[in-house]
Amino acid sequence: MHNIIHIDSLDVCELQPYRTMRRAVEHVRQGIFVAETEKVVKRLLQSDLQIVSLLLTEKWFDEIKDLIKPDVSDDLKIFVGEKKLLETIVGFGLHQGIMAVGKIPKSLTIEAVIAESAPPRLLVAVDGLTYSDNLGVIVRNCVAFGVTAIIVGETSSSPYLRRAVRMSMGSVFKLPVIHVNDLREMLIELSNRYGTRCLAADAHADDVVINEAHLNGNICIVLGSEGSGVRKQVLESCHERIKISVTKEVDSLNVASASAVFLYEAWKRRKWNDK
Repeated sequence: MHNIIHIDSLDVCELQPYRTMRRAVEHVRQGIFVAETEKVVKRLLQSDLQIVSLLLTEKWFDEIKDLIKPDVSDDLKIFVGEKKLLETIVGFGLHQGIMAVGKIPKSLTIEAVIAESAPPRLLVAVDGLTYSDNLGVIVRNCVAFGVTAIIVGETSSSPYLRRAVRMSMGSVFKLPVIHVNDLREMLIELSNRYGTRCLAADAHADDVVINEAHLNGNICIVLGSEGSGVRKQVLESCHERIKISVTKEVDSLNVASASAVFLYEAWKRRKWNDK
């Protein structure tokens, strides 16, 4: 039995996250995130993540009700309202009519990820990434190219910020996430304990170009901030600094674009070697 609550006002306590959609950092502190757009909400419903509530029109409820798992239907609050009412939410696209609030899953440990995955492992670490759109695209690229897990350093934003979730198209629900308080120490542990080569994406690298890099085996690709790149202390924990060759007219690629190049190259070589 679905727990449907018809509303004619947004002044309901449980709707507070929807009314404050632009306060995504505050939501992360509360351990929740807002999912928006049809594809993202559907992928959330199909995931194993805990869903707190849905906010949608009657039309959307009729379309997605079969995706609601029977074991959560009694606890899940489903708020149904007119499209005009939902469109009054700040930042809510006029063409939309479906959103959800989910619980951010507990951060995994590297030990758990290693125990539950088979080598060769392809990991990604992010250092100083604060622009949620870029982070969301990177997450999507990670899932597209078979990344085992993403390691989020202490200077990076959460991949569960609203815009990051949206830009990932819900891919974040499928990607193991490890939050660490010291990325440098994590890279050292990956190297010494788990036999993982840590490779920094660095537009200013002098030694290795991506087409010459060794991308097989257990590796962790480290991506830096949009402005200054990977921090010096983190670079010092990497085995190599690798760059992507571009024309003289461009200094470097956007970090999300660079991630696609690195991950495709790694995925391509691993796939070829498996044949």
